[in-house]
Amino acid sequence: MDDPAKKQDQLYQAAIAGHGPALERLSRSYEFDPETRSDLLQEIHLALWRSFASFEDQCSLRTWIYRVAHNVGATHVDRDRRRRARVFITLEEAETMPGESDPLLLADRRKTIERLYALIHALEPVERQIILLYLEGFDGVTIGEITGISATNAATRVHRVKKLLARRFNQGGPR
Repeated sequence: MDDPAKKQDQLYQAAIAGHGPALERLSRSYEFDPETRSDLLQEIHLALWRSFASFEDQCSLRTWIYRVAHNVGATHVDRDRRRRARVFITLEEAETMPGESDPLLLADRRKTIERLYALIHALEPVERQIILLYLEGFDGVTIGEITGISATNAATRVHRVKKLLARRFNQGGPR
């Protein structure tokens, strides 16, 4: 393909077709507020499209997409933290977050998912990035490629974060 702009557009279209829903889940994990989440998702899309101008098959398309998206998400968190000097919510606050008014079973499931997102959202950005990649089905090697840490370190961190989340989720507080 000779036209770089056309190649960039095609890579972007392929990325969104294959990973659009995952990018939406990722933006949700980085941002609770729906309006700000929408802005973050737009930032991710723009950064992704721009990044394809320099994509030269150094890694898989999937790895590239997640690397760009997670870098934008991490930058968003850092920028937000500096701007607001915000304190993360406590587990008790996460437990009292209002649920949506769906049928009882769906509401319970949604509350559980929201509570898990709250616990993930309260993690430090690096741990949050690692566990989100794990939840998206990435292995330690790929997580290491995306985050810039070794595969062993990635696997170790996944294990530690899973234990921490399970303990906090099941016991209702940090222990």
